[in-house]
This record gives sequence, structure tokens and C-alpha cells, in this order.
Amino acid sequence: MDPESRKLLEKTLSLTEENNKMLRKVRGVQKRHFFWAIFKLFIIIGIAFGLFYFLEPYVNKITNVFSQISGTKQNLNSSFLQDVLKKY
Repeated sequence: MDPESRKLLEKTLSLTEENNKMLRKVRGVQKRHFFWAIFKLFIIIGIAFGLFYFLEPYVNKITNVFSQISGTKQNLNSSFLQDVLKKY
């Protein structure tokens, strides 16, 4: 093998090793990013379920109040209409 080819081959080898190191670092960063994203997703879902668990009684009370108000409004409207119809 002539010296020029050998020098070119050694240069190619060193560039390949450097490229391999950089690709391994990039892949490591990708793996850490993936696991971090999954962790954040679990945290967000956990917080959502936790909030629902702790706020459920209050939400039920509020919906009951609104349904009672709605029922009272409907009763008033129907009784008002019945009174008006009875008068005429």
C-alpha cells in the first residue's frame, strides 16, 4: 500500500471514529429527551387525575346547584304558563 493511500485510509478512520462518537452522543440525547417527555406526560396525567379526585365533591355540588336552579326555573315557567292559561 502506498503512503498516500495509507494516509487517506487513516484520515478516513479517524473521521469515522469521530463521527461515531458524535452519533452516540446525539442518540443519547434523543433517548434522554424521549424518557423526559414520557415522564412529563405521566406527571401531567397524574396531576389531572389528582385534581379531579380532590375537586370532584365541589364539582358535584356546583352541578347540583345548577340543576336545582334549572329545575326551579322550569317549574316557575310551567306554573306561570299554567296560571296564564287558567286565567284565559
